[in-house]
Amino acid sequence: MSAIPQITRETDSQTQTRRYRTIIFNNDHTPMDVVVMIIMRATHCDAEEAYIEMWEAHTYGQANVHFASLEECETAANLIASVGIKTEVKPEWTD
Repeated sequence: MSAIPQITRETDSQTQTRRYRTIIFNNDHTPMDVVVMIIMRATHCDAEEAYIEMWEAHTYGQANVHFASLEECETAANLIASVGIKTEVKPEWTD
């Protein structure tokens, strides 16, 4: 019988600091191409990933777009919010 791997929650294994997530919420006024471009700019992801995250927010009402330190997630959230998209930063894991 093999051992079950242990999962470390709320911790980045390299820095041992709590990780956070940036969440975006769908709205009816920000054009989809603007959402894709601002996600790319704020999170440094490629167009394909940004499109998938935009589609997820559009379809399900919200999407996680970035996982990092609190400071980095807040920076991304503020940049995304600057074009009128509602954002939120929460811990990566919640109990």
